[in-house]
Amino acid sequence: MISWPQVALALAVLVLALHLAFILWVIIGAVFTRGRPWLACVHILCAAYGVVIEVGPWPCPLTIAENWFEVQAGRLPYHGPFLLHYLDLLVYPHVPPVLLTWLAVVVLAVNAVVYWRRWRRSRAARSD
Repeated sequence: MISWPQVALALAVLVLALHLAFILWVIIGAVFTRGRPWLACVHILCAAYGVVIEVGPWPCPLTIAENWFEVQAGRLPYHGPFLLHYLDLLVYPHVPPVLLTWLAVVVLAVNAVVYWRRWRRSRAARSD
């Protein structure tokens, strides 16, 4: 029979996967929004939310959920934000948190440029 700690660990992994998917959506979501204005709006809101959570003093709800499930599974949760724990360990060892914050802002700026260029092109096409 499946025990609660096993279920909680599976849910922690699911939340972790959702967390990674959200981060990837924020970073490269503009690629999938061409010709879909409603999806572009969702992406812009998610990107802005991602930067606000990264820059602001608030913890990410996904990090809180993952930590809670890890405790329920009998594991010690990590401390600190998701990016610092996973991405710092895997990709950017010993990267200061302020650099990750600036990278988040740069990602938002790049996405804003993509949307601005699309808007300009559609506006130019309508005026022809």
